[in-house]
Amino acid sequence: MHQMIISAATEGAEAANPLVPNPWEMGVVFAGFVVLMYIVVKFIVPMFEKTFAERAEAIEGGIAKAEKAQAEASAALEEYKQQLTDARAEANRIREEARAEGAQILADLKEKAAAESARITAQAHAAIQSERQAAVVSLRAEVGTLATTLAGRIVGEALSDDARSARVVDRFLADLETQNAGAAK
Repeated sequence: MHQMIISAATEGAEAANPLVPNPWEMGVVFAGFVVLMYIVVKFIVPMFEKTFAERAEAIEGGIAKAEKAQAEASAALEEYKQQLTDARAEANRIREEARAEGAQILADLKEKAAAESARITAQAHAAIQSERQAAVVSLRAEVGTLATTLAGRIVGEALSDDARSARVVDRFLADLETQNAGAAK
């Protein structure tokens, strides 16, 4: 069997050189290559170009969208910072207004308390004065009665005359008042 293969190989070797290709094979391969190049240039390359253009547009659009989103985010951040600054200023203003209002309320309450204290003090002074007058009147009556009784016992006769006893009592009280006034000085 090996003999047959070797003899078949030696018969064809004399006619053709194995290093030089057959011209018909070269023509078929060249025609296939031309057809393949035509298909690649006509159909495949435009698809690649179209896909490349779409991707380039998508990337450029994405970059534009990203830049736009970045600008919007920056504007929103600035707006947020401005609103935060305004809110802080408003909070400080409200706090100051509340502090001033609290001070005003406190001043009003102090003023009302002082007025109420003055009113209560005036009422107390008036009550003390009226009680003092009542005590003076009561004491005058009692002292008058005691003085008349004492004077009647000393003199030995009853001082039943009201006018005379009133004069004696008034003179006695006047003497007491002058003694108290002199001692106070």
